[in-house]
Amino acid sequence: MTARLLDGTATAGAIKSELKVRVDALRAKGVTPGLATVLVGNDPGSEWYVGGKHKDCAEVGIASIRRELPNSATQAEVEAVIDELNANPAVTGFIVQLPLPEHVDTDAILERINPSKDADGLHPINLGRLVNSASGPVTWPLPCTPQGVVELVERHGIAWDGLNVVVIGRGITVGRPIGSLLTRKEINATVTLTHTGTRNLADHLKSADLIVAAAGSTSIVTAANVKPGVIVLDVGVSRVTNSDGTTRIAGDVDDDVRAVAAWVSPNPGGVGPMTRALLLQNVVEIAERAL
Repeated sequence: MTARLLDGTATAGAIKSELKVRVDALRAKGVTPGLATVLVGNDPGSEWYVGGKHKDCAEVGIASIRRELPNSATQAEVEAVIDELNANPAVTGFIVQLPLPEHVDTDAILERINPSKDADGLHPINLGRLVNSASGPVTWPLPCTPQGVVELVERHGIAWDGLNVVVIGRGITVGRPIGSLLTRKEINATVTLTHTGTRNLADHLKSADLIVAAAGSTSIVTAANVKPGVIVLDVGVSRVTNSDGTTRIAGDVDDDVRAVAAWVSPNPGGVGPMTRALLLQNVVEIAERAL
């Protein structure tokens, strides 16, 4: 068996094309959605990622606003930027790029964001709404990466209903919220949450119809611990050192899984582009709901 690829780049492109139509419709009603980003410090990875978000905005017609602070910015200085964006009518939604410098209280910063402008869908109030809602319409921003996983699978013709899903990872961006999303009645999957401290992890993985690997642990998923025909989404990010001393980004899924699985999302090119596309979708939906 050779796994088919869940192409996040092409799927995200299709979503952005759809969003452009929706943005044009909003503009015709006098509304221009705006996404703001807050970047503290000069981490190269964060700078690249934020730059990509602004490029995406330009593609679909969303206005983009940048707020950049030095690594030395104080808690009060970062909070002042959050307050300004909360009050700025040109900002439909915004995100604070993580990680923040160690001297800044990340939880306090994220909680200071107005939940109605939470483009990442990770504010405690919005996550609480997700946990509290097992069915019915969604009227708040959803976390981008979990929703990107859902869309990537569905847009390749795969139904979630009844799937036995094993998630590896307990982080706030994927592991913790994705179970609440996948077990909503409209999606109807069964979810087991595991992590790097789970005993007999391989036994859990071998029972899975679909695996979401988001542990940040290189090659934690291999061909030896999955069953034939499984669907595997690689959401993990680790930095590994090559034999020549250089470093590279690696995912959680070993290449040998492709010989066993039915579907695999590449990394990069899988869930990453979907996360960026769903960030834009959140901004557009916030603007649509405001009308």
